[in-house]
Amino acid sequence: MTLQAAAPLARALVAGCALAALQAAGAVEPLPVRQLAQGVFVHAGQVDDWLPRNGGDVANLGFVVGSRCVAVIDSGGTPALGEALRAAVAQATPLPVCYVINTHMHPDHVLGNAAFRGAGARFVGHARLAASLAAREPYYRQALQRTFGRTMPAEDIVPPDLPVAGRLELDLGGRVLQLDAWPTAHTDNDLTVYDRRTRTLFLSDLLFIGHLPVIDGSLNGWLKALDALSALDVALAVPGHGAPTADWPAALAPQRRYLEAVRSETRAALKAGLPLSQAVDRIGLDAAAPWQLVDTFHRRNVTAAYAELEWEE
Repeated sequence: MTLQAAAPLARALVAGCALAALQAAGAVEPLPVRQLAQGVFVHAGQVDDWLPRNGGDVANLGFVVGSRCVAVIDSGGTPALGEALRAAVAQATPLPVCYVINTHMHPDHVLGNAAFRGAGARFVGHARLAASLAAREPYYRQALQRTFGRTMPAEDIVPPDLPVAGRLELDLGGRVLQLDAWPTAHTDNDLTVYDRRTRTLFLSDLLFIGHLPVIDGSLNGWLKALDALSALDVALAVPGHGAPTADWPAALAPQRRYLEAVRSETRAALKAGLPLSQAVDRIGLDAAAPWQLVDTFHRRNVTAAYAELEWEE
C-alpha cells in the first residue's frame, strides 16, 4: 500500500477510534439515517420552522459513500447536529469524509459545518455562497444565540474552499457526483448534487414537499429552474424539506402550482394598484392552503414576489 493510499485509511481509523470513545462516554448520538439507495444515506429533518422544540433539525441531510471516501450533503442547523451527522457517517462507514457540500446559504443547512473542519475535508458550494454567508453570518450567530442559547464564533460558519460556478464532478472512488450551480432561484446560490450510479438527485431547497416553498431569490428564476429540473433523469429525488420520492418529475408539480399562483396573482394585484399591506392577506391563499407552515412563510413569499415583479415591464 502506498503512503497516499494509506493516508485516508489512517485518518479514518483515528476518527473512528475518537468517535467510539465519545460514543462510549455518551457524548455523541448519531443522527438517524436511512439508506435509500446503494451508498446513499439520508436524514429526514422535521417539517417545521427552526426552533428549540426541534433542536434546529428541520432540513434533510445526506451523505454518499464511494470506495475511497464520503461526501456529506449539508451539515445541519446547529453545531450539535453537525457532530451528530459526523457520528452517523462514522457509524455507516470507516471511510473518511472528503467533501462537505453545502447546497445553499440557509442556516438549517450550513451551521453544522465546523464539525467536519480539521478532518481534511474540502468544503464545496456555489460560487456565490461565500459572499452570501459573509453577509448573513452576524445574523445567523445572533439567531443561534437567541433561539438555542448557543454562542458560535464567526469562524465556525465555514465557507466553501471549492467554489462551483457551473458544473463540477467529484470522484469518491468508483462513484462520481455531479454538482450543478443554478442561476438565482430559491436563493442566489443553489447547488444540486446528482449521484450518477443510483440516479439520486439531492435538490435541497429547490424542491419542497409538504413544507411551503420559501422564496429568498427569484420567483421567475425558480420557475425556470423547475423547467430545467423536470428534464433530468432521476430515480430518487431528495428535497430539502419533506419526504424523498421516486415520483419524478411529478414531485415538482405542487410546488410549481403554488409558485405560479403567487406570480399570476401578484401580477394582477400590481396591475390593479393593490398595496402590499393588503396583498399579503389576499394573494395565493387557495394555492397555499394545502401546505404546512403557511402562517410562517406565505406572507414573506408575497412580499418577495411584490419586490421582484413590480419592476417587470
